Parts: sequence; C-alpha cells; structure tokens
Amino acid sequence: MAIICGTDKARCDLFLNMILVSFGVAISSFGEIHFNITGTAYQVTGILAEALRLVLTQVLLQKKGLSLNPITSLYYIAPCSFLFLFVPWFLLEKPEMEAQQVTFNFWIFFSNALCALALNISVFLVIGRTGAITVRVAGVLKDWILIALSTLVFPESKLTGLNIIGYAIALTGVVIYNYIKLKDSHSSQLSSDSIPEKLKALMKEKKLEKKSSEVYDGDEADVAGASATVDEEAPLVPRASHVAGRTNSD
Repeated sequence: MAIICGTDKARCDLFLNMILVSFGVAISSFGEIHFNITGTAYQVTGILAEALRLVLTQVLLQKKGLSLNPITSLYYIAPCSFLFLFVPWFLLEKPEMEAQQVTFNFWIFFSNALCALALNISVFLVIGRTGAITVRVAGVLKDWILIALSTLVFPESKLTGLNIIGYAIALTGVVIYNYIKLKDSHSSQLSSDSIPEKLKALMKEKKLEKKSSEVYDGDEADVAGASATVDEEAPLVPRASHVAGRTNSD
C-alpha cells in the first residue's frame, strides 16, 4: 500500500523483512487452538483496510502543502470512521444487543472512548515522525504483549509451541526492521552533517572571490585616478609656457 500510494520506495531488504514478519504471524495464526478460516479471512481483510488507512493518514500528515498535526487529522478522520463503523454496527451488532438486552454503562463506554482517543493520537504522532510501515511493525510487538498478558489474566487461554515459534520469528523481523531504520537514519544524519561543511567551503570561496574582485576594482580605481590627475595637470603646461612668454616679452 505504501508503494502504491507513493509514500515509500520499493526496497528489497524491507520487502524480505516484511515477508519474515508475515511468515511468523502466519505460523502463530495456524498454531491457534481454535483456528477458523472465515475469521482469518475477515482478519486479513481488516489488515488490508488498516494498511490503506495508515498510508492515507501518512499522506495527510507528511504531504507537502498539508502537514496536518494529530489533532487536526483526528478532526477529519473521526467522522469518516464513525460512518464506516455505524453501518455494520446497525446491521449486525444492534439486533444482538437488543436481543440480549445489553445495558449501557456510561463509565465503561467513556473510559473506552478515552483509550481509543489516546491510541489514535499516539498512532498519528508515530506516523508523522516515522511512517505507516513502522506502525504496522510496532503493532506486531503490541499484539505479542497483549497475547502474553491475556495468558496471565485469563488462565484458560493457553499458548501452544507453534504460537511461540511464530511470534519469535515475527519479533526477529521487528528487530531487523529497527536495525535497517537505524542504519538509514544514521546514513542520512551523516549526509546532513556533510552539507554544512560544503556550505562553509562554498562561502569561503565566495569570500575569496569577493576580496579578489575588491582588490581588482581598487587597482582599476587607482589607475583611473592617476589618469585623471594627469589630465587635470596637463592644461597647466601651456599656461606655464604662456606666462613664461609674457615675462620674456616684458
């Protein structure tokens, strides 16, 4: 999605790293105790939609001429999210809520809304500083932490050996991705540090050229002044001879 939308360039190292992360997540998914192909298809569709949403959010936050901050981005994105979520809620979840007579708890709803708001702002901050791919890679680590904590809170949810192997492979991909990004940032920092040195050398050359031009202009001014002096003193010669002639005649 990032390559299609033009927010990232096609790179072989990042592509192979994404394959490694996806392979690890796929292994952990097939190692799930209650694996369901329909639920997996829904999840994959949701991942594609999430990837498109993150890339488009990156366009809003980083594109020249827009450069929206997280709060402004949330101001524009929240109504669209509400419309897209309201339709499936009204068609699928609302009838079940009415059938089960679900009671509305304001504090649970309000605390959930605050958590969602904090999550969206943090995601927008990360996208603005890094990119959509970094958010997705960090999401793998977030999922692993959630799964690890769920095994502690809910003892009935157990991890299989295949789950652990799959997420270990995915976390290896996350570490490699961080290494690639750190190497890229280090190289870009070195190139940015070399730019001031080039500017200093260029300014030094310009100063030398300016001094040489000033010296050259000064020499020309001296020559012009000397010629002007000669021209001004030249008419005195006939005047002196004229005075000398008058004295002789007298």
